[in-house]
Amino acid sequence: MFAAPRLVPVSDFTVGQTCSCHQLVDDALVRGYADLTGDHNRIHLDDVYAKQTKFGRRIAHGGILFGMISKALGGQLPGPGAVYLSQLVNFQAPVFIDDTVTLVMTITALLPKHVATITTIMTKQTGEIVLDGVATVKLPGWLIKA
Repeated sequence: MFAAPRLVPVSDFTVGQTCSCHQLVDDALVRGYADLTGDHNRIHLDDVYAKQTKFGRRIAHGGILFGMISKALGGQLPGPGAVYLSQLVNFQAPVFIDDTVTLVMTITALLPKHVATITTIMTKQTGEIVLDGVATVKLPGWLIKA
């Protein structure tokens, strides 16, 4: 049995509030994602094929990176009870197998009706930006019964 998560009141959030998390994007994660989604594109799974592409090696699915953002929104900032409304994402560079990516999210605006915008910037171990964007979420406090 799980304990009910604490729903953070809207008043506890501030512009500039941040969180970060890291993820190793290894072969098992990529193959698991391919099996889960049915996306068996050879650029993600076939070393011989990928070597012939402009990337020169296999790249991770973009959806893995989306999933990392979703996990952080629901688990860290804003946390349990948050509702994902939209996400704008710009892929800047590929993530290769065995890269470690770091996601940094920052609240940039607190809007009416318990909505927040949060920047999402992901880098890999070299410091290169691989993804940037903006998430729009409903803050958890809207779920609290008055």
